Amino acid sequence: MRTNALRWSASACAMMAALAGFAPAAYAQATANGASQVSEIIVTAQRRSEASRDVPITVTTLNESQLAVANASQLSDITKLTPALRFDSAGTFVQPTIRGVGTAVSTSGGGPNVGIYVDGFFQSNSQVADFNLLAVQNIQVLKGPQGTLFGRNTTGGAILVTTADPSTERSAEVKASYARFDALTLQGYATTGFGENLAMDIEGLYRSGDGFKTNIINDDGHVGSYENWSIRTGFRAQLSDTVSALLRYTHSQTDDPTLQLSNAYVDRNGGAGFFSKVSPAGQGIYGRSSSAGVPLVYFFTPPGLYATDPDEIATADHLVFRTQSDIFQGTIKADLGFADLTSYSQFRRDRSVNQGDLDATALQLFYIYIGVYNKTISQEFLLNSKPGSRLQWTAGANYFQNKDTWDVGSSFSGSPFMPFGGSSTNTKSYAAFVDATYELNEKLFLTAGARFSHDVVGDAYFKTNFTTTSYEGPNGQPVSAVGLPPGSIVPVKDLKNDSFTPRLVVRYKPNDDSSVYASYTRGFKAGILNVGGLSQVPVKPETIDAFEVGYKFADHKLSLDLSAFYYDYKNLQVSSYQNGAAKITNAATSEIYGLEGQFRYQVTEDFNLSAGAAWTHARYKSFPNAPFYSYCDPTAVAPSDMACGAIGPGSLTQTTTDASGLHMQRAPSFTGNLGANYGLDLAGGRLTLSGNLYYSSSLYFDPAQQFKQKAYEVLSLRAQWLDPSEHYTVAVFGDNVTNDRYQTQVLFNTLGIGSVWAAPTTYGVEVSAKF
Repeated sequence: MRTNALRWSASACAMMAALAGFAPAAYAQATANGASQVSEIIVTAQRRSEASRDVPITVTTLNESQLAVANASQLSDITKLTPALRFDSAGTFVQPTIRGVGTAVSTSGGGPNVGIYVDGFFQSNSQVADFNLLAVQNIQVLKGPQGTLFGRNTTGGAILVTTADPSTERSAEVKASYARFDALTLQGYATTGFGENLAMDIEGLYRSGDGFKTNIINDDGHVGSYENWSIRTGFRAQLSDTVSALLRYTHSQTDDPTLQLSNAYVDRNGGAGFFSKVSPAGQGIYGRSSSAGVPLVYFFTPPGLYATDPDEIATADHLVFRTQSDIFQGTIKADLGFADLTSYSQFRRDRSVNQGDLDATALQLFYIYIGVYNKTISQEFLLNSKPGSRLQWTAGANYFQNKDTWDVGSSFSGSPFMPFGGSSTNTKSYAAFVDATYELNEKLFLTAGARFSHDVVGDAYFKTNFTTTSYEGPNGQPVSAVGLPPGSIVPVKDLKNDSFTPRLVVRYKPNDDSSVYASYTRGFKAGILNVGGLSQVPVKPETIDAFEVGYKFADHKLSLDLSAFYYDYKNLQVSSYQNGAAKITNAATSEIYGLEGQFRYQVTEDFNLSAGAAWTHARYKSFPNAPFYSYCDPTAVAPSDMACGAIGPGSLTQTTTDASGLHMQRAPSFTGNLGANYGLDLAGGRLTLSGNLYYSSSLYFDPAQQFKQKAYEVLSLRAQWLDPSEHYTVAVFGDNVTNDRYQTQVLFNTLGIGSVWAAPTTYGVEVSAKF
């Protein structure tokens, strides 16, 4: 039955996509009858509700209709609608980057550079950062440092996800979709009231599929099979005329190996330079002096034991990524008369297990197991002034605690898994902040803000493993681990950081429809302990000083945002993986500047256009010791970095190179999207044809410009019919319809260089009903 459904949906999608070719497509907000209009965009970028044109921050705001057009089922899918944003991964650790500011650090207590907030609650665990979207009302992407209002680890920006609150008005919606690769999605949402003052809602989501990968070792076409589900409920009580409380519980489970399915990275044009540091004698052993066309894994891997096709992998082991999350949240809102108070209380527990094949072949050289237990407690109090006065202000206090424990195991040459170290940190952060805007006159506004934070990382340790001969002591010198049995705990001294992150903005409003602004903000990414790198030496905080000028305009037909920015970025925390340890250092300074623009335009009542583009010049100013990967040199001897290790000639090694002046990793020079939406009456209902085209120029996954992804585009199409009663919807959709094959991550280490690929063309059908 599923096969027949798949054939039908493919045929229907092809037919509707052909129809879409005769009319423009878009993703502007749909009205109840299926038409579209440009409406005033309200954002909470300054922790209070304001018209977007009056907010002196570059913000991309996405509503439910826009997300549907781009087939956005997970948070990472918003990349297709947001210029200058990327969602990259280091294995299963998902890490957003905005305007070139992101991180590739994966370690206990590491933290992101882009803060993700769901209904005001900070989500710090990168292994659950790419979550399923539930009852989303809108998503706001704030670009540039947000250190004053959102705090630590928002040097790149912040992503704010707002979901629906329980309502006393009874309603429900159910959706079901079926797509290529046996992809099934079931989703339902319902809300109801118990009297006038108590409401509840509940939502469930189930997703499963086979994935698009085949394991060439055993011809397993289900190696990428996944099954994810979540349930979420909330109770909202109006306790008095001035006080309300919302309690939420979410449970989610993921069994999805997609981010683990890597095959061998191929150096298409020799740019990786894997023989550039090998002596002529060593090159003679390998039989070539250029790595052009070479799969960058163990050099003597026999054909048939590695895969390079985007739809194939080669592994002799079972690849796993599972997560389980329990989230308890409480939001209390109170009208104090002179101001509005909001309290955010959160406890969450995330458990994850991932098992990966780091050599990207079926040779069974090295498999790794990582189990992560993450417990978060947070409390924030937010005080907002009442609207109407010339002085508008926001003040608050925040407490955040995250206990992050890693259990690591490994398997060599097919041996049973055995302990391979581990680590733990307990991060606590205390902060107070204030941000105020004063209306000097009806056209000129001055904003000033500041945040003070005190961060403590304590209860930290790392464990030795059976290959550990030494570790880095507190003075940076190696300490002998001889005599320490594997699994020995090495404590690490507490790390304390204080930070001050100011903000200053001048905004001029020539008329009610437009504004011009100039801003300065400082961002701060807290220091970390390099427990994953077997080190007792702390890693310093990152800082970023950001300057931006912008222009915004919005009326009933056109919304336009333009901005230019300059960043001075210091003490970048850089990670590399070698000899079973994730080494982290403060290795670089960089300079970033660029231009960005976005618009929405209602051409007619039925036809809307939207577009966005970003040009980003992101370069390392100084990076003299960037990680550089190469084949080892059989003529070199220890302690040379080029010496071959236990695997011998043909294995990989890590040395360094000067990356000063090179492109920053994960920072394409140009990204953009173009969308359109066209609606027409059909069969008593409303047919809407829409689409979105996303483009990215080439980028590098690493700081030494070894691993490159060429330019690519992603085209999403959707055709949707709403019945005359406006209760039932049928849609067909396609994603990546041009079948552009591109890499979503490159996993580089001294065992092999792996590529993880985006899915090929997918298509399907969706039905929904509202009551």
